Amino acid sequence: MSTIGRIHHITAIASAPERNLAFYEGALGLRMVKQTVNFDDPGVHHLYYGDETGSPGTILTFFPYPGARAGRHGTGQAEEIAFAIPVGALGFWQLRLTGLGLAVERPSERFGERLIAFKDPDGLMLELVEDEAAAGLPGWAAEGVPHEHAIRGCRGITLWVEDPAGTARVLTEVLGYEPGPVEGARLRFVHPGDGLGRIVDLRAAKGFWAGAMGAGVVHHVAFRAADDATQAAVTVALTPHGIRVTPQQDRNYFRSTYFREPGGVLFEIATDEPGFAIDEPVEALGSRLMLPARYEPQRAAIEGNLPSLRPARSRPCTSCSFRPDDKAEPRRG
Repeated sequence: MSTIGRIHHITAIASAPERNLAFYEGALGLRMVKQTVNFDDPGVHHLYYGDETGSPGTILTFFPYPGARAGRHGTGQAEEIAFAIPVGALGFWQLRLTGLGLAVERPSERFGERLIAFKDPDGLMLELVEDEAAAGLPGWAAEGVPHEHAIRGCRGITLWVEDPAGTARVLTEVLGYEPGPVEGARLRFVHPGDGLGRIVDLRAAKGFWAGAMGAGVVHHVAFRAADDATQAAVTVALTPHGIRVTPQQDRNYFRSTYFREPGGVLFEIATDEPGFAIDEPVEALGSRLMLPARYEPQRAAIEGNLPSLRPARSRPCTSCSFRPDDKAEPRRG
């Protein structure tokens, strides 16, 4: 299995932190594996959701800015986050999500796979895709979501780009993806081997308006590197493409470099190590605010400025409004 390329995590912008927690933990049944702050802006939470241990490929994270304005879906952005669920689980999720007040599209097929599409309360585009390999992957059984139907992790992501050619070169020549089937304006790229995060779709959207950052929009997509040496090799491989990469940054739970791919989407290369259990035991992951060492002397002030986060399990998720605020353009075209 290649040591580079599959999706490590996806990070998006949200507005109301409590609602975000209630939706992803309470409604979708993901586990909050880390409650920390944006290391570059400690006045804002950074919330991580995933499986029991926050395995690479299962992680969806958010910067929730209270009262943030809605972003705009468009080119130069990552859209349509696809989660993997076991075959046969689609009906369970359609009933559960519609029962919680979400507008869920009818089941459809893409590249021969069944899926449903919907949006989170901020308008972030989400999909649940039946994956034949999902049943063999660990899932986090939550209240109201039995293990056999649980989300397994990130199946893939769709990038909306004006011209897919440059993005395709980075995916294939640097990140190890292989060209897959084409369906309409959607080009599929597949990472070899098994596991999660193997799918990147490019949706050619020439002439469509450019996206704008805000709530309900993906901030960046992170791809896995087994270690520092592999991460450094990506920087070298990007040089012939004329792409500049940031110096490595320590994010406590992984180490990161960043670059903007030719289509305009911000990519991150994140190491698999050291993981989320370095500062709290697995059974307690996500239960309290964790800070990097440099912010510990400011803990009292930081905690005082952050909005409260009541655990979603302390209240029924049906007490929250999960109707998306976003009234944007139709999902597909």
